[in-house]
Amino acid sequence: MLRASWIERTLTPKFELGTSKGAITARTVWYLIVWHGERPEIQGIGEAALFPGHSKEYPADVKVKLLELCERTDNWNQRLVTDLVDVPSVRFAVEQCLRDLEVGGTKTLFPSDFTLGRKTIPINGLVWMGDKATMKKRIREQMDCGYTTVKMKIGAIGIEDELELLRAVRKEHGPKELTLRVDANGAFSMKNVQEVLGHLAELDVHSIEQPVPPGLYEVMAELCASTPVPIALDEDLIGLNTRDAKEDLLDNVKPQYIVIKPSLVGGWTAAQEWIDLATARGIGWWITSALESSIGLNAIAQYTATLNVTMAQGLGTGTVYANNIPSPLLADRGFLKYRPEEAWDLSTIG
Repeated sequence: MLRASWIERTLTPKFELGTSKGAITARTVWYLIVWHGERPEIQGIGEAALFPGHSKEYPADVKVKLLELCERTDNWNQRLVTDLVDVPSVRFAVEQCLRDLEVGGTKTLFPSDFTLGRKTIPINGLVWMGDKATMKKRIREQMDCGYTTVKMKIGAIGIEDELELLRAVRKEHGPKELTLRVDANGAFSMKNVQEVLGHLAELDVHSIEQPVPPGLYEVMAELCASTPVPIALDEDLIGLNTRDAKEDLLDNVKPQYIVIKPSLVGGWTAAQEWIDLATARGIGWWITSALESSIGLNAIAQYTATLNVTMAQGLGTGTVYANNIPSPLLADRGFLKYRPEEAWDLSTIG
């Protein structure tokens, strides 16, 4: 018989993670641990990592579901397609821990050339919000680290200062040398978004994520139809948990790209559905982590490796924490690699 427990953990960033919605100074995640009663030494671990301000779920929702799951373990597979659909982070945690238990607690969830250390995943560098001088320094650090795709958070310090930073980068590095992405987290309005898009187009920006707040579907559809810079939907995907809702969004808004965060949309199953629907409509996509610890990032990265991606993915966030779980994952010069010779240190879990 399956048995389960859960643990809450607070992750501490090495610096304030600035976005247009405010700075992140701590991150709470929950680990769901499962084992067979007769073999308690073999455990599967999954991470629930909702994102306050982005997720449609709340910490209380997560805790209630985790308590229910630990009290009764015989109906998990059924719940993956029923009530857990509306608690995406917990659904993903269940997917992860069941898969991990299935592979003997090895964390090798999707065996591939990636987990053997033979292949890597291209990833983008990420420049968090800060004052102008700090952001300039962080851009330089990303370049020095070898990233050829860099994403900059915009919409908090003033668009003129942000454009000035982007112009300085583009002056030194042309679009063939460096791909620039920006993420607005819904910071702009109809009053200024068209002007912003025009300036970004002049700088050969690859794409802008979520230029206006989520839920403004008619506005976003108009923007996607006329934008000079490709638009990637991000927050607009969150909370759309049925196939019909996903199809309606893609068919009516017609974005150039979508950004898929498995922790926020419902795990591998939901991520694959988004990919299939987008691909059928000629819509591009990439996968992004949502500031998970190494447990969640590993689950996302190994899945992503099975998709044979060539575009940079947003999987480089594991380095931001001072107390992350030591793992075989390593972000190195624009690529995420898995080092099978490195051991997991799970001493802080369970």
